[in-house]
Amino acid sequence: MASEEELFASIDALLEEEPQLPPPAERARLREAAGITQARLAEALKLKSTQSIKNWENGRSEPTGPRLAAYQRLLKGWAAKHPAPGTTATVLAAPVPPAARQPEVPEMVTGLSDPEPEAGTSAPVQDPAALERPARPATRPASTSRRPAAKKAAAPARDPHFPHGPLVVLDGDGSAYGTGGIVLDCPATTVPELVEWTLKESGLGAAKLNRYGKDSDPLIVLTAAAAVKLGLPERLEGHEQRRSLRLPQDHPAVKQVLKAKWQLTQRGFGPWARIYRKTQGRERQCVQLAILSWDALDERSWPGVAEMEPADIASVLGVYAQRVITPRGSTAVSGLELMTALRPPTKPERDAETGNWVSSYNPGSLGTESMDPAPPEATPEHPVVVQSGWTGGFLNEEAYQWVRSVDTLSDEECLLPFAIGLDLNTAFLAASARLVVGLSAPDHFHNVKFNPKIPGSWLVDLSHIELDPRLPSPFTPDGTRPTGPAWYQTHTVAYAQELGHDVHPIEAYLRRETGAYLDPWHDRLKNAYVDTLADLGVTKDLDDRQFLAAMEQHKQIDPALAAVLAAIKATVKGGVGKLRERPQGKHYKEGERWPALERPTWRPDIRAAVISKARVNMHRKLNNMGRMTGLYPLAVLSDCVVYPSRGSSPLDFLPYATSGKPQPGGFRLGPTPGLAKLEGVQEMLWAIDLMEKGLNPARHIKGGDAVLDEGE
Repeated sequence: MASEEELFASIDALLEEEPQLPPPAERARLREAAGITQARLAEALKLKSTQSIKNWENGRSEPTGPRLAAYQRLLKGWAAKHPAPGTTATVLAAPVPPAARQPEVPEMVTGLSDPEPEAGTSAPVQDPAALERPARPATRPASTSRRPAAKKAAAPARDPHFPHGPLVVLDGDGSAYGTGGIVLDCPATTVPELVEWTLKESGLGAAKLNRYGKDSDPLIVLTAAAAVKLGLPERLEGHEQRRSLRLPQDHPAVKQVLKAKWQLTQRGFGPWARIYRKTQGRERQCVQLAILSWDALDERSWPGVAEMEPADIASVLGVYAQRVITPRGSTAVSGLELMTALRPPTKPERDAETGNWVSSYNPGSLGTESMDPAPPEATPEHPVVVQSGWTGGFLNEEAYQWVRSVDTLSDEECLLPFAIGLDLNTAFLAASARLVVGLSAPDHFHNVKFNPKIPGSWLVDLSHIELDPRLPSPFTPDGTRPTGPAWYQTHTVAYAQELGHDVHPIEAYLRRETGAYLDPWHDRLKNAYVDTLADLGVTKDLDDRQFLAAMEQHKQIDPALAAVLAAIKATVKGGVGKLRERPQGKHYKEGERWPALERPTWRPDIRAAVISKARVNMHRKLNNMGRMTGLYPLAVLSDCVVYPSRGSSPLDFLPYATSGKPQPGGFRLGPTPGLAKLEGVQEMLWAIDLMEKGLNPARHIKGGDAVLDEGE
């Protein structure tokens, strides 16, 4: 029989085999509850960097030796002082103490996508009353909408720093509906109280998308009832465009915000309002508001969303936030903000002399300073044009708006029964993949040899190039032949070379520093688009017949997810368009600078590069289709092309090999960016009638009053 000493030894061995540390997420919670940063903890444990702490808190590795014992002792002490909430329901609705965590290095300047300077932030002060206040239970379960919510998207793992997700939709009874079915109780009755609750108790926000970036500020979406409860008008009145309307400075809600020492950005208190305080520490202190009854969610970008129940609105916006970014304005603003979030302009670097962390340029980004474009890349009202008296012409890199002359139609084409429209999926997004753009200011050159690898603007004469009259010219948006020297982006000139023609630039504005700036933006939005289509039943493994059938019904499967898909597409086009935002407001005078010019992301040359490549890609397919099938388009509008067909399906005219596989080089059906889907089918006589009237069949091929979104 074993002795007592042997039994105790066996028991001790079993105890040693048990997990000696709490789960990784609990470790992070305890550290934050204690107000200790990763950097300070690493210093206390004599670690060379914070990476080990990060690894311990996300489960990638575990401490060993003396550090294990020390870390375990520390966590036990914290656990006694900061016990975890007892139940799941309590966790979901409990106020979250503000974490005093700091980045391991100083927060750097990160470029802006707002027309005005970015709001500063400061560390929120701990509120003892908030820490001691008992958890408020959810006031009611998430409502069931008349529309199906976006439930198919996989719920992301909860970030311990932001346990309640990126956003909530606040209703008039104080219920704040979040992602994943969470319902929080918000007691705020004024806008300043709402901001304080959001920063101190809500647990809202989203982690940065790049290690050198910044976390997304929490978003509070207000229903009409919530807006009224907070002292805001149910609707904004005025004669300006709805998106331009703002509360007047003497409105009581604005006065309350300013009296509480909060600030509004230069855009003021409009449908999308940002409320912040100047930076006094390293934690951002900024809240984004979106007011539904002020048309914050544009029907074109978010079809049907504003009419949904609060819980379903939160679900839709939550999927978008998970796959794209937390909305912070229109989809165009969000698209531009996504570029900066994925390519922050600065990164931390240790000064060799002082040992301090300093802000330095992040290679591959656009940096922190705005730069003026070359005169031909600017708009006519831009100061560099007006002040220099520039008369040398401008880039005209725009999407196609072309209708074929009826005189070029053959009898055989006229006798075909159908006109079929094909639409390329997110053509601008496809064009942004592996797109090399300029990162530095333009330099001026004369009589320079053309180099297709250098992004820039080239003055060159392409008017001598003869092309098939049944196709649009690849060099102009309206498809007409150039009449003399003109400015072109690099991709357009390179395509002239690809077609076998010599090019001899007269002058050029080129950029020495280059990079694929949009690659991360492309990758994230492509994944968002493909994943959302897959949730709607349109997957990559479908054959062409199955794909066409799935596309016919995908919007009916889940209207909420279909709205997410529409928002993703609007983010692409709007983000590209925002790269050359024009002045707004009736009081603007030509030659004055406007707010957008102060952004590093005001880059009309990058916009021109995207559109030039997209138009060239379209022409290349049109050209290949003519060679492979003998068919020529009737019209092109942006990323939609209309072909005559003997049958009512794209399968009746698209080129396929004897094996049944699509022929490379032409239009192909599929769910990924750059591939095509069916836009609409009409009778051939209908299309010819429009063409004879000078109208574009591609604009109306869907039928009814449907009109395509022309590129932006």
